[in-house]
Amino acid sequence: MGATLEELNIDDEKEVQHLRNIGNEIVRKCGRLPLAIKVTASALTCRDLTENEWKRFLGKYSQSILSDGTEAALYLSYDELPHHLKQCFLYCALYTEDSIIELRIVAKLWIAEGFVVEQQGQVLEDIAEEYYYELIHRNLLQPCGKSYSQAKCTMHDLLRQLASNISREECFIGDVETLSGASMSKLRHVTAVTKKEMLVLPSIDKVEVKVRTFLTVHGPWRLEDTLFKRFLLLRVLVLNYSLVQSIPDYIGKLIHLRLLNLDYTAISCLPKSIGFLKNLQVLSLRFCKDLHSLPLTMTQLCNLRSLLLLGTAISKVPKGIAKLKFLNEIEAFPVGVGCDNADLQDGWKLEELSSVSQIRYLHLVKLERAAHCSPNTVLTDKKHLKILILEWTELGEGSYSENDVSNTENVLEQLRPPGNLENLWIHGFFGRRYPTWFGTTFLSSLMHLILSDLRSCVDLPPLGQIPNLKFLRIEGAYAVTKVGPEFVGCRKGDSACNELLALPKLEILVIVDMPNWEDWSFLGEDESADAERGEDGAAEICKEDAQSARLQLLPRLVVLELLYCPKLSALPRQLGEGTATLKELALVGANNLKAVEDFPLLSELLYIQNCEGLERVSNLPLVSEVRVFHCPNLGCVEGLGSLQRLVLGEDMHEVSSRWLPELQNQHQQLHDGEDLDVFVVPRKLQDSWMATKSQAHHLDGQSTRHTKSMSNARCLRQCYKIKPVYSQAPVLISILEVPN
Repeated sequence: MGATLEELNIDDEKEVQHLRNIGNEIVRKCGRLPLAIKVTASALTCRDLTENEWKRFLGKYSQSILSDGTEAALYLSYDELPHHLKQCFLYCALYTEDSIIELRIVAKLWIAEGFVVEQQGQVLEDIAEEYYYELIHRNLLQPCGKSYSQAKCTMHDLLRQLASNISREECFIGDVETLSGASMSKLRHVTAVTKKEMLVLPSIDKVEVKVRTFLTVHGPWRLEDTLFKRFLLLRVLVLNYSLVQSIPDYIGKLIHLRLLNLDYTAISCLPKSIGFLKNLQVLSLRFCKDLHSLPLTMTQLCNLRSLLLLGTAISKVPKGIAKLKFLNEIEAFPVGVGCDNADLQDGWKLEELSSVSQIRYLHLVKLERAAHCSPNTVLTDKKHLKILILEWTELGEGSYSENDVSNTENVLEQLRPPGNLENLWIHGFFGRRYPTWFGTTFLSSLMHLILSDLRSCVDLPPLGQIPNLKFLRIEGAYAVTKVGPEFVGCRKGDSACNELLALPKLEILVIVDMPNWEDWSFLGEDESADAERGEDGAAEICKEDAQSARLQLLPRLVVLELLYCPKLSALPRQLGEGTATLKELALVGANNLKAVEDFPLLSELLYIQNCEGLERVSNLPLVSEVRVFHCPNLGCVEGLGSLQRLVLGEDMHEVSSRWLPELQNQHQQLHDGEDLDVFVVPRKLQDSWMATKSQAHHLDGQSTRHTKSMSNARCLRQCYKIKPVYSQAPVLISILEVPN
């Protein structure tokens, strides 16, 4: 509570003391539970900063009928919420325990339920996002991971219990077969949980049912067809992962339905009657492997806001998507050449997006089919567009004609995004030239960029001058052999490079799967030549000349990952000298790399795996943890004065005997005889130790090829801890099987 007062910047010390006294009393009322204190402090920051206001808040404890201080504190924090946030908070109790609450999903649910209040000039989804972040700000939802967007969160068990108690008459989570007709008549929101093969509904023939939400979890299971006849007032129907194979025509009678989720089901078609769902806002058909066409009547869904088709191989779509004026999210929009004489076509033309003015999230697939579109008009006027994903998906890895390459380059050039774009992912682009809008002021709001499967480009794009970019991932740039100053926006011989501020806000840089990449420099210097001629006068002059530029390269970089770049021979020395904020460095599959050295400010983690040519790790005085797996030639590890923990693969036993005793001696001398913690990880667990901050930042939660890591504590329980005398046999902490 004291920290909260400091953040409020109150000048009057007497007033601060009065508030502190009241705050201490409130802390006592909270039972000193950290969660209760946090949510109460957040509630107080939303009140006027006066003694009377805080006393009024404290007085509510005396009026509370709850005897438990913690329960009272949590309830009062809920009671402080405005009505619309109360509804949104209680709705989160429909998620089962330990579920992840995703912003993209829960925002759609809130809108479908009518909880989101319209405001002039704002898209409903933007308003729903504000609600979501307000609940996080008030500590009623807890962000998970370390993503800057906080797009995923959880609800604390005590808060879930509070929300469940408040909404118990209207909300139910469990086996619906156990419900009586009387209790069913009061319910409005149901999450059906069953481990049986069939989801059985209770007998409710003579009961008026007013259920508006029907969610399902823990599939797969079969479902009674009568669901669509029994719940006529449904607004939200989620049947994902069920064994549903067909949707009856009767679904057209659910005229109040606003959200229909059929993800991961075996449906092969949608009935024509779906066109009667005039209130439908969200149609989610992700990963429906047997679904290949959309019905003609889909264009009658005049209030549709989200069409989600990721992982579903749609080959026939109806004409007229431009009729759906409220569309603001299209996932896996199949681009096609169109056909003037048919009702169904192989995809939609890009020009059909011109009248869809509210689009916020746009994912285009099969872009190799796109003909030249009207220059700079398809996307530039989309003032709400935040996320753009562009995919070339059909031509595979074969050779491309010059006409294909030219068309691809022209299409990407003409898909210039608006200046408000925040997230961009380009996949499968096989042109040789990047668009002119890359690295310019057109991308002034861009924060998150992924470039993957760049098959023909021999250089990386000039991204250094994107002012707000925080996350950059480059994967599969197969033709790139050198990365030079052009990458940070500097041309060779340009004197302005000495004053360069490159990627000023970048926090995470991930480069993956570049099999032909050999050389990396920021300022056009030949790093390998410098290494060969040693620290002579010419090298010193070169260093001095480049000093000012180095200090302005990647000034906020926190995480650097280089994965599967087997020919890369050296890291630019500017990385070590200029990145004052670097905390984590991960190197995997860099077989040609000889040394990792001179990172004086790397402060937390060095992760090295499958670097077969690595010989030396030195001069990392601040790093606190090092993890090394399968580096058979690593003969020297030194200059790690702050090292607290060393994690080794079991294959490192022999090679580490050359330098581990000296590390132990150094640690004991610097830490009053305290032993260095050394752990040996069994081979089957080594992938689980690839745990850096970048894994929480992939665009829109899209998964990558890399295994999600377990927590360090959980991993350590399955590892060997080495005694201080290395020659002694390892002592097993605990033997546990790896969880499935």
